[in-house]
Amino acid sequence: MSDMGGMGDMNMSGMSDASVMHIVFQNSVTTSLYSDSWTPKTAGAYAGTIIFLIVLGVVFRLLLAGRAYAEERWLDAEMKRRYVVVQGKLPVAEQVSSDSLSKRMTLTENGVEENVVVVQKTKIHPRPWRMSVDPVRAILDTCVAGVGYLLMLAVMTMNVGYFIAVLGGTFIGSLLVGRFYSTEH
Repeated sequence: MSDMGGMGDMNMSGMSDASVMHIVFQNSVTTSLYSDSWTPKTAGAYAGTIIFLIVLGVVFRLLLAGRAYAEERWLDAEMKRRYVVVQGKLPVAEQVSSDSLSKRMTLTENGVEENVVVVQKTKIHPRPWRMSVDPVRAILDTCVAGVGYLLMLAVMTMNVGYFIAVLGGTFIGSLLVGRFYSTEH
């Protein structure tokens, strides 16, 4: 075949002979993972790759649980933070009592009565940017995305063993730490 304008060793279908993408699941023990240099040549190397993918799936779930734990700690710290009242601004207690949606009620517990004001949250207030929180959140999100994409690439090889390994890692990770995070992923 003649050179087709710098396309190298492309065949007529437009795909390189070295990188054929399967559209059905296959069970070859010599399926490359992430690069040509990571191509298992023996059954032992394939088993090692499977174990790596299981561990990577568990790490993904650990990262999700760690991020949820960190978010909970950051929210708790924010709720315990003390705020300064600026002159000319109404303190929160006065804002609540003058709110048209607030209702005065009596709360009774174990025979003790306390007058309270019940309010309805009408809008979402964004949290302020914090140097102690937001860079760590960004690093955690980047790690979660990176590991998730690595798992996705493993599944995209269409190798049955890799696919089952990713599912197995997800199962084991969820079994270990699934109760610590919401199922948003």
